[in-house]
Amino acid sequence: MDSLRALFEENFARFEELGASVSVWQHGRELLSLGAGFCDRQKTRPWTPNTPVLIWSATKGPSAASVLHACAQAGLPLQSRVSRLWPEFAAEGKGEVTFAQLLSHQAGLPALSQKASALDHAAVAGALAAEPPHWPLGTGHGYHPRTFGYLLDELLRRITGGMSLAQYWREHFAEPLGLDLWIGIAPDRVDDVAPMFPAKNSPPKGDAFYTAFLTAGSLTARAFASPQGLHSIAAMNSPGARTAAIPAFGGIGTASALAKFYAMLAQGGVFEGRTYFESIDPMTRTLVQGPDKVLLLETAFSAGFMRDPAGSDGAKQRQTFGPSPNAFGHPGAGGSHAFADPDTGISFAYVMNQMEPGVLPNTKSLRLVEALYGLLS
Repeated sequence: MDSLRALFEENFARFEELGASVSVWQHGRELLSLGAGFCDRQKTRPWTPNTPVLIWSATKGPSAASVLHACAQAGLPLQSRVSRLWPEFAAEGKGEVTFAQLLSHQAGLPALSQKASALDHAAVAGALAAEPPHWPLGTGHGYHPRTFGYLLDELLRRITGGMSLAQYWREHFAEPLGLDLWIGIAPDRVDDVAPMFPAKNSPPKGDAFYTAFLTAGSLTARAFASPQGLHSIAAMNSPGARTAAIPAFGGIGTASALAKFYAMLAQGGVFEGRTYFESIDPMTRTLVQGPDKVLLLETAFSAGFMRDPAGSDGAKQRQTFGPSPNAFGHPGAGGSHAFADPDTGISFAYVMNQMEPGVLPNTKSLRLVEALYGLLS
């Protein structure tokens, strides 16, 4: 692991990392846990491996796992219609949308026409139920950067008879596994969280995603603005945002906790003799792949997790999650990254507080992933 240590340290000297942690597990044992740098730009508050930080969309992995677990417990197949449990969702022709399609960003609901606060789950759920889909079911997919969490949260509440996704996550995963990973951190832990800082660098010119992101009225721009509020880094650093349960982009945790969660999945859903999932097939099996209507590049999704797109020969088009064909996970905006690889028993997580442009992993974590698999070859 010395090569990973050297690359991690180089992130601070070469790539201006501020505070960051990386964790690697294999076969249920943590092989590497590093934390370095600072929580603040004044460099007065040291960062340690135990420093929790916002992980943005890396929250989607734990959120999806919670829904999949609830479905399994209730005996609900992923081909069940969402409207079976959530009748209001059938409005505007959405009655045939299945759990699997909702989980794999095919439901056509990345943006909202109605105004609803990001801190008001009931209002957002109501707006999503009333929203016409932005494309006909079965004609493609598009990343739901923010609405995804509200969709999953409401579905889980319908499955469980009212339990929120944040509560389900704590009771069924975070507490049994001993994870410092929250979807809404306790008020007495708010000050422990490292603040996030916006990217210093500008996004690449001519990039289709950024062009659309900056074009008012585009589906991409609307998706990243729905629901209303919590759009700035400063807003997400506020105590209110840190304690709020925001299952798509508000998770807070350490790299070690995030990697331990994926370590359980890398072992087929079993950890220290406890079975969390009888099967992880819904996570490893790609449900949709193709041009993403929101991210405007080729993406692939299983039931709630991101996968690397593959060609007709099975070869990966990129290796966000390493070379293994069954690997899956979810990155977060600015550079956080996490995944499980059942083929090797490996799990990986990287978290940081100095953001970079982009919603997919960047050089800081990807070169660590490449080096990790170099050690395995």
